[in-house]
Amino acid sequence: MAGKWADLRQATVDAALGAAGTTPATLRQALARGEAPEGLERLIAKIRREPHRVTDEDLGALRARYSEDQIFEIVLAATVGVAGQKLDAALAALAATE
Repeated sequence: MAGKWADLRQATVDAALGAAGTTPATLRQALARGEAPEGLERLIAKIRREPHRVTDEDLGALRARYSEDQIFEIVLAATVGVAGQKLDAALAALAATE
């Protein structure tokens, strides 16, 4: 299963974390790993542990420092990172049952 979609998955990761954006690629890559700079720790932790609890207030707190495009990229990078980790864990669990 992983092989069938590996190229598309990698293209998505490359676009989200490596392509030109309004935030530096190094920041997006760090966020994907769960490494948040000061001021983003709370949001990134929430995205990684309880994404369903992220609120407009969480994002609103960032608007003084970041543009809407930057906030989008920050959230996307964190989401892509945690989604990849969860997918890898699920695929490993499936492989262990074969």
